[in-house]
Amino acid sequence: MAQAVDVVVIGMGPGGEDVAGKLAQSGLEVVGIEAELVGGECPYWGCVPSKMMIRAANLVTDARRIPGMAGTVDVHPDWAPVARRIRDEATDTWDDTVAVDRFVGHGGTFVRGRGRITGPGEVTAGAELYRARRAIVLATGTSPAIPPIPGLADLPYWTNRDAVATEEPPESLLVLGGGAIGVELAQVFARFGSRVTVVEGAPTLLPLEEPGSGQLLAEVFEREGITVVTGATVTAVRHEGGQFTLTTPAGDLTARRLLVATGRRADLSSLGLESLGLDPAARWLEVDDQQRVTDGVWAVGDLTGKGAFTHVAMYQAAIAVRSILDQPGPDADYTALPRDTFTDPEVGSVGLTEAQARAAGISVRTGRAEVPHTARGWIHKVGNDGFIQVVEDADRGVLVGATSVGPVGGEVLGLLALAVHARITTDVLQRMIYAYPTFHRGIEDALRALA
Repeated sequence: MAQAVDVVVIGMGPGGEDVAGKLAQSGLEVVGIEAELVGGECPYWGCVPSKMMIRAANLVTDARRIPGMAGTVDVHPDWAPVARRIRDEATDTWDDTVAVDRFVGHGGTFVRGRGRITGPGEVTAGAELYRARRAIVLATGTSPAIPPIPGLADLPYWTNRDAVATEEPPESLLVLGGGAIGVELAQVFARFGSRVTVVEGAPTLLPLEEPGSGQLLAEVFEREGITVVTGATVTAVRHEGGQFTLTTPAGDLTARRLLVATGRRADLSSLGLESLGLDPAARWLEVDDQQRVTDGVWAVGDLTGKGAFTHVAMYQAAIAVRSILDQPGPDADYTALPRDTFTDPEVGSVGLTEAQARAAGISVRTGRAEVPHTARGWIHKVGNDGFIQVVEDADRGVLVGATSVGPVGGEVLGLLALAVHARITTDVLQRMIYAYPTFHRGIEDALRALA
């Protein structure tokens, strides 16, 4: 017999958990269904533990930068406190009791399992059938996309989850994929003593960003002893004698461990979308500007294809909650979607790249400032790699995109994201007073260079 409730949320990652918790707090009867850990990828394998790893790796490198700046130092990296912090502070050894209790404390009902839509307004989870009077919310996220390279499927490769949970850095590591996850983890392990090679099929690292970002990062990586192979097609993978080998036209690459970081994908096939007349084989779940999939069904997070970021899932969650509660509020707007790769230097970006703006038919002007040539960059000295690039719609006199690469690239991005979001004219931005000497003052230099 079906149990009638107000809302069923399938998937309790950052977006789903937020929707479920807020709707339960509003007084609705909410069932939250999750097969893995409440909170999703971010707190257990993504944002939080990976940034703990990055923080530790950056401390190691900052210590190594002391000679010539502030004395001498003898550095001995130790992974044990990193692994301990991830277990104890970030993940509770991958236990979600606190998150489950929080949701239940809001008045929600939690179900451990996999939910599937079995008809309009109906969700089945295990032996239970729920009828949603008000809404079904889909928030099942994504999983690592494993490329169909001959020999790879059955090998003991790492995904980001294995890398985060490791108790010790590998002696050597091949990283297949030069996107954000791949480059962040590559630099972490290299700074803790692993011999690392990054293999990327595109011409540059971070292929979705401005080409200059990936080019600069490759230069930094090479200086740090990381081998970077771009424009490479991997034709086969094998694992023999405890060693992985990638076969490429340029030759074989070997290491003790292989991290596959070639993007993420949504799996819509298990959600029962066909019962609603939707395509379960689609790449992403299409939503309208209020996160609605179809009558009575909403979706938030990675599976919508709007950006695999926690901040996107949380942004969409707020819109979905308002929509379900019939509250007024603005439509989703991704014009100023910020992105940040937490390498050293950090790579922050917002809006359109120069190439994307030109492809959209925009009359483009760009301006660029090199961080080492700014006052703060010169003072910072060692570790000051970076640049700030702005992309202007010259006809309207507003920024449509920007990139901030540098020691605190993601923080400098905040001002640029505001400028893109609020459509502040470049004339107004050029008349601002920028504090001296700050990293964000480099924005003034980039604006001055618009040409």
